[in-house]
Amino acid sequence: MSPLPEPPDLKPYFLTLDDIDRGIDWPEFFGNDNPVELDIGCGRGLFTVNASQANPEINYLGIEIEYKEARRGAARLKKREIPNARVIGGDVREALTKWIHPESVDAARVYFPDPWSKRRHKCRRIFTDVFASQVRTVLKPGGLLHSWTDVEDYFEVISALMHHHPGFETLEAPEEQEPAHDMDYETSFERKRRQLGLPIYRGLWRKISM
Repeated sequence: MSPLPEPPDLKPYFLTLDDIDRGIDWPEFFGNDNPVELDIGCGRGLFTVNASQANPEINYLGIEIEYKEARRGAARLKKREIPNARVIGGDVREALTKWIHPESVDAARVYFPDPWSKRRHKCRRIFTDVFASQVRTVLKPGGLLHSWTDVEDYFEVISALMHHHPGFETLEAPEEQEPAHDMDYETSFERKRRQLGLPIYRGLWRKISM
């Protein structure tokens, strides 16, 4: 049996946490001093690609635990030669605690996290008190945390957790907008769900002093 072909080199658009040997210095990483936003669980990268093209004055870092999906997002960035976006493959909880400096990020987005709907799997959901505190640590004062899901009970869990977290205040989430075209969605998952007529639950929280 012939060996599998080597995957294409997507650097600098795709890195893994194993490629990083110290805390990320954003000006060095992106080559500028622009604000940084995280796309946590970026999947195939639709938000990272669209947002970075629409907002060249902001740097976007997608983080995705599934390398195959992460590489697809990075390939989109490389094809378009987008200078202000990158994707890292790995566990975001490790990235938040080891590689991203405190108070260095302007916003974090968690769009459609895996709901782990079965009772025995709910403990694997990403939103916990620990995760919220990890995000708060890397956010600058006044930094924003966005989260969307199509799973109502999960949104209730997220909302309750964030509402009672002493380091965040709840803001009114942006209203849903009609898409201008088939790619005018924040994520591929949002597009799929909205085209099926399913509701999307949106939350927005701001870091405050404790």
